Amino acid sequence: MTARVLVADDDRAIRDSLARALSLEGYEVVAVADGARALEEIRTAPVDVLVLDLMMPSIDGLTVCRVLRAERDTTPILLLTARTETSDRVAGLDAGADDYLPKPFDLDELLARLRALLRRAHLHDPDDTSTPAVLQVADLRLDPQARRVWRGRREIELSKTEFDLLELLLANAGIVLDHTTIYDRIWGYDFGPESKNLAVYISYLRRKVELDGEPKLIHTVRGVGYTLRVP
Repeated sequence: MTARVLVADDDRAIRDSLARALSLEGYEVVAVADGARALEEIRTAPVDVLVLDLMMPSIDGLTVCRVLRAERDTTPILLLTARTETSDRVAGLDAGADDYLPKPFDLDELLARLRALLRRAHLHDPDDTSTPAVLQVADLRLDPQARRVWRGRREIELSKTEFDLLELLLANAGIVLDHTTIYDRIWGYDFGPESKNLAVYISYLRRKVELDGEPKLIHTVRGVGYTLRVP
């Protein structure tokens, strides 16, 4: 089935060019100029993935993310932003975005990220009645079926990308996963050695999973990648 993509950007040139490019790739595209229209469209007819500009009139991309996540809407969200500071990217992830792409962006990279988001959204087959095992290391538990995470008695709220990354690390506990493997498994695309994408997600995941006083579980293996293990 054709995936339905909603593009929300107040820059008409970007909005129209994205709509044309995505249509040529076989997607069904809905293009709007602000966050208010984006929410109206989503509530009228669900979409498979959203491409949201961070700064828009009326309602911005961050607010759209927060509203949808507050409503338990798990539609994958790719956030476009002209801001390159880590704090701005973290704000997008905190609001519930699954991925971000700085402007100006390469169209091939945007298409690759959309494909990865759509693949991840369909990993859990609704017709599959098997129950995945709960993953646990020390007091960190992850329930793949319920998509819930706990550290001791504290439940942790994660975005879709954060959850998928933590699930990958837990499923391979004690094994060092290199950057290429993680990019391939989570994003379906290796962004190269200069990309800070993975480091940002690891940093933000640590801030949620490892509060002050809690033993460190996510470890960096310099020059290689990351691993999750008991200290």
